[in-house]
Amino acid sequence: MTSPLTIAIDGPAAAGKGTLAKRVADHYRLPYLDTGLLYRAVGRQIAAAGADPDDPDQAADYARALDLAHLDDPTLRGHEAGELASRVAVHAAVREALVAFQRGFAARAEGAVLDGRDIGTVICPQARVKIYVTASAEVRARRRTDELLSHGRDDVDYARILAEVKARDERDSGRAVAPLRPADDAHLLDTSELDIDAAFRAACEVVDRALAEPDRH
Repeated sequence: MTSPLTIAIDGPAAAGKGTLAKRVADHYRLPYLDTGLLYRAVGRQIAAAGADPDDPDQAADYARALDLAHLDDPTLRGHEAGELASRVAVHAAVREALVAFQRGFAARAEGAVLDGRDIGTVICPQARVKIYVTASAEVRARRRTDELLSHGRDDVDYARILAEVKARDERDSGRAVAPLRPADDAHLLDTSELDIDAAFRAACEVVDRALAEPDRH
């Protein structure tokens, strides 16, 4: 029996995995979940309540009580929410509260596309396709800077954003629970020199090869 076409797309912040994952999901007509929004929503709820995102017990309480309608909050795409997400994601209890939802989404009969930081290693280790999207810290910081400038921000400092990108990489890669790393069988896709169209074509080649191969799961 053919297993669902579950596509796990992982990588560090600002590597382009979210944009890529959405295009891949649309192309293959699969439901899509940006799993990072779950953590951003938890972080936002904690901050709005004046609680401490670094307190594992408080963070876990908010994760368990999270209303998925909060994922529609447009501020979740912002820089502050991203920093909060990285802070709450280090807590094992927060991850446990959100893992079940992610796995349920991934288990859909028609398949699914999920992007995040541990989809191929923890959430969906049996995914038929795993892609690890990366780019140099300098390129990612420049992309983030340009994005903020395009939104009308006039207080954007590239050097500060680069330092934050590197600090976040270190925090995400060094955490004890589900550290950021490519799965052993993931296809590495470096987008440092690629625009979104080229990255999309490369990702589709990976998926199409997997579809042409015998199902191993």
